[in-house]
Amino acid sequence: MAVKKLRPLTPGQRGKIKGTFEDITANKPEKSLLVPIKKTGGRNTDGKMTMRYIGGGHKRMLRIIDFKRDKHNIPATVKTIEYDPNRSARIALVIYKDGEKRYIIAPTGLKVGQTITSGNGAAPEIGNALPLSEVPLGTLIHNIEMRPGQGAKIARSAGSYAQLAARDGKYAVIKMPSGETRLVLASCLATIGTVSNADHNLERSGKAGRSRWLGRRPRTRAVAMNPVDHPMGGGEGKASGGHPRSRKGLKAKGLKTRAVNKTTNKYIIERRKK
Repeated sequence: MAVKKLRPLTPGQRGKIKGTFEDITANKPEKSLLVPIKKTGGRNTDGKMTMRYIGGGHKRMLRIIDFKRDKHNIPATVKTIEYDPNRSARIALVIYKDGEKRYIIAPTGLKVGQTITSGNGAAPEIGNALPLSEVPLGTLIHNIEMRPGQGAKIARSAGSYAQLAARDGKYAVIKMPSGETRLVLASCLATIGTVSNADHNLERSGKAGRSRWLGRRPRTRAVAMNPVDHPMGGGEGKASGGHPRSRKGLKAKGLKTRAVNKTTNKYIIERRKK
């Protein structure tokens, strides 16, 4: 998908860069796969604010996405490529041979009318989901499971992908989008290709109002607060806030927050690049 820059006829259009939506083939979603989303405004069940800077936003419906791809060896035909307000990637409506409809994350290059499948024996082609044990080495993949049958957890956002680097016994070596190299069980499913809408990171909202449409309220800078509200607050005039810290006092830059004794550390071969 391409992006376009607008001629600034209004102040809000001056810095705005938006997608062209040329890959979208349907305007209305499949009703049977929609679920209402109740907004919380960052409040818990007691009405207390537990997350700041959340509120408002346009009403949305949740599209139920099939991250498990568990209808194995049943061909499905791509009916539409659609916009999803809840994620950066495009989604595809697929109809299986038995008539069931499901949404999947649309990979780059997936076309309407194309047939896809999943499971053992599936061809390593765009949109097909197969175990890592059957994916050719060096292939770009997305929607990767971390445990067999759990559903995809890795590389699901727009333009992201991982690469199958090697296989070691019952494990596959995956180079993650972050640059981290880790082991994943070779029986986990992954989808061939890269996630669609790769130009999403080039988009610019152009005005604060568009953030409000997404449910994001204005964020107060820590150095503008009082000492009672934040460790970086206070001071006379525009005094510096000191060392960058979170509201809880944890250092914000460079401090490693991953548990040293985390059980899954043994699966990480090489840490992400700094």
